[in-house]
Amino acid sequence: MLSDRFPSPVIALRAIEKWYGTRDRPVHALSSTDLDVGARELVVLLGPSGCGKTTLLRMIGGLIEPTSGELSIVGKPLWARGERQSEALADLGMVFQEANLFPWLSIEDNIALPLELKGMGHAERRARAHELMKLVGIGGFERRWPRELSGGMRQRAAIARALSYDPKILLMDEPFGALDAMTRDALNIELERIFLATAKSIVLVTHSITEAVFLADRIVLLSPRPGRIDRIVDVPFPRPRTLELQATTAFQEIVLSLRERLAEIS
Repeated sequence: MLSDRFPSPVIALRAIEKWYGTRDRPVHALSSTDLDVGARELVVLLGPSGCGKTTLLRMIGGLIEPTSGELSIVGKPLWARGERQSEALADLGMVFQEANLFPWLSIEDNIALPLELKGMGHAERRARAHELMKLVGIGGFERRWPRELSGGMRQRAAIARALSYDPKILLMDEPFGALDAMTRDALNIELERIFLATAKSIVLVTHSITEAVFLADRIVLLSPRPGRIDRIVDVPFPRPRTLELQATTAFQEIVLSLRERLAEIS
């Protein structure tokens, strides 16, 4: 299931399933799922609460092992004999709903930390951190502490940190879900700009239908548990996109169609 617009897959899922064991009975979180994500494609996972969006994203990120099936990143298996494969993990960056910055490190040092752990020299990682801070729109805040930044600025720093080692793929789990509506709109615009500037593939989880339609090349709509792909919606709007797009009839028609389908399957 790869879009014709993005013919080179960087993520491939084949018959992926997830069961969780509980004291009473096993829980079937995700039913057999096949999905490809193309190079330089932005795919949004959308669906009702508990449908397995975050489970699926965390499996792609190597945080949760699938119960069965095969998952590869840029042609490399993510799991082998129950072990995560570092070569595949190196192509993945992840951003969560909370920025999770270390409060005792400056913004610059938070962003550079993955590079320090990889053994990069101080001057080189500092230059990389400064470059990324400019990219995400927080240049000039290098020596600030996380507590001195707004929630939106902390999320920008978290995105910069995830991009620090130049992964091919960025995974985002409701990164703007805790922000106010105006900040969220601004960061949607910024995310698209970063997406176009870096040519990464992005997989993003959201509960917002409007956000999904605004950002996505394709929307993967998941059904309630056990999660499975109900449909995949191609979003035809050219990039770059502006907030004015949301007022158009074509945009609202896609939003309405998704809202009606979510009501039917929820």
